[in-house]
Amino acid sequence: MEALQISQALFASNPSKDSKLSKTHQRRRADLCFFSSSLWDRRFEHGFSGARSVKRWARQQSGFSGPNEEKKNDGKAVLAKEREVPFVGYRLESQDGKEEIESFSLDTISDEELETKNVGVGEEKAKAKVTYNIVVVTAEASPYSKTGGLGDVCGSLPITLAERRHRVMVVSPRYLTGNPSEKIRNAVDTQCSAKVSCFGGTQEVTFYHEYRAGVDWVFVDHPSYQRSGNPYGDSVGAYGDNQFRFTLLCHAACEAPLVLPLGGVTYGEKCLFLANDWHAGLVPVLLAAKYRPHGVYKDARSIVVIHNLAHQGVEAAATYQNLGLPSEWYGALEWVFPTWSRTHALDTGEAVNILKSAIVTADRILTVSQGYSWEITTSDGGYGLHDLLSSRKNVLNGITNGIDVAEWNPASDKHIPFHYSIEDLSGKVKCKETLQKELGLPIRPDVPIIGFIGRLDYQKGIDIIQAATPEIMQHDVQFIMLGSGDPQMEDWMRATESSYRDKFRGWVGFNVPISHRITAGCDILLMPSRFEPCGLNQLYAMRYGTIPVVHCTGGLRDTVVNFNPYAEGGKGEGTGWTFSPLTKESMLSALRLAIGTYREHKSSWEGLMKRGMERDYSWEHAAAQYEQIFEWVFVDPSYVR
Repeated sequence: MEALQISQALFASNPSKDSKLSKTHQRRRADLCFFSSSLWDRRFEHGFSGARSVKRWARQQSGFSGPNEEKKNDGKAVLAKEREVPFVGYRLESQDGKEEIESFSLDTISDEELETKNVGVGEEKAKAKVTYNIVVVTAEASPYSKTGGLGDVCGSLPITLAERRHRVMVVSPRYLTGNPSEKIRNAVDTQCSAKVSCFGGTQEVTFYHEYRAGVDWVFVDHPSYQRSGNPYGDSVGAYGDNQFRFTLLCHAACEAPLVLPLGGVTYGEKCLFLANDWHAGLVPVLLAAKYRPHGVYKDARSIVVIHNLAHQGVEAAATYQNLGLPSEWYGALEWVFPTWSRTHALDTGEAVNILKSAIVTADRILTVSQGYSWEITTSDGGYGLHDLLSSRKNVLNGITNGIDVAEWNPASDKHIPFHYSIEDLSGKVKCKETLQKELGLPIRPDVPIIGFIGRLDYQKGIDIIQAATPEIMQHDVQFIMLGSGDPQMEDWMRATESSYRDKFRGWVGFNVPISHRITAGCDILLMPSRFEPCGLNQLYAMRYGTIPVVHCTGGLRDTVVNFNPYAEGGKGEGTGWTFSPLTKESMLSALRLAIGTYREHKSSWEGLMKRGMERDYSWEHAAAQYEQIFEWVFVDPSYVR
């Protein structure tokens, strides 16, 4: 398609009778009329055609509301049906001088005519060289649902990809706990459904939709998602039907691009699926086994994104018949437990492993850090899948997660009492004093505060912290911990606080504002994780000028540069301390170095703080790397058996 220039061509119409609406239009008129060729090309590439699609898209881009759009919708899919709202006219001029004109009346404006001229839309974010129809399949996406890093990633990355001109759909369950959550109240019923053959019958799912931040957020509705607890379980434990619930999600996600006319047009068959963790692991298998043999999704590609290999979706072999897959594809999911892990001598260890099937059939494999992409190919980090992953090394990559740099910004954070920046760090000292006062610790600006934020479980190395705490308390430090998990560790935190009233505080539970205040007020963040696919707390800490002391593993290894005071002509380099092996002695050694540097080398400490704060942790940086993987995945043919 030739590059198009879009010129302003606002056609005369009757004056608005509503003066308030006229003022609204005046505020929005430029947004509606001035569109660059790059913006038009983006939606043209996505398949938007004709006046109706242009009308809908422009309202979404500009934020303009017609006279009827202020009313609540009637529960039907507002983007999937025509609404007669007057609209601005366009003159589309090709470079050879030929013109195509699409014009519409707009009776909510004054009857003046504005002269035609070419204009831009102001400064734009970086634009991808090639754009794709991307379908992100996930069990959770913030702010709608979140239990950890998976929700953060799937709530932030899609928005950044959309800003870079991709068309992005996120498909996740519509979780309800009795009544519609405030977080999903804006999602409307699309009046579209899909019938899924699995688990010995036909299940019907319906789709809800919200268009927000340039992304199509699609929620799969089914009674199995309507229960108390979190996405995976409740206080009793994991739900017994999770295989069923996420099998439905995968089938529905494969149907959504074909049946949902979002913005007036479906995503179609040439999609790029990002299947996140085992919950979405059946998507690559379904594409290969159910759709491509019938000529559907031949040009689609799939990438499995591994956030945590420890969770693989393993169930009894007999459950394979419930998944809605042809019998000849059993080998893709077949899994045999090693002898030592079987329950009894007659146990054959046969099972199905959903994440394994995704690794076998996906066109590419991604992890959430480069270090983790290597670790999962080793016997220590591969959880039984290391040989399979090693065999697919040529399509295995790691990309470090980004963070929400608007939410996590010490210059504007709404949760911290004082703001600060790399140019003026005085606010951090005040945050520290306020944190000490809030938690009832002695207010001592000179004492280093060590912080820990995370789950109280074995993976996070809480047992190492427990063993080392008596020796840590021998130093002139204060130690603040925030987290929940193992009840015994929660009790230990409470007991330790009683033993060290002037030096230790343990906050059992999780609280977003206090996590921000601990990150801002502490001097050192301790992360002795046994494994950490990416890790976010160390990124938050460095952005806030808090120095991480971390076990050298996974994403922690990738993101924390070990301090070297002699580099750069004595100016030093690095952003924290890493230690290995994971032992109490090794961790204490790194902490002593950090405490000593804080007390005796203030200029070096300030250099550590500023180097951490000036690094780019944004999703924009990560999204550019994702786009390179997108380009590669379409170079090779899609997976066929």
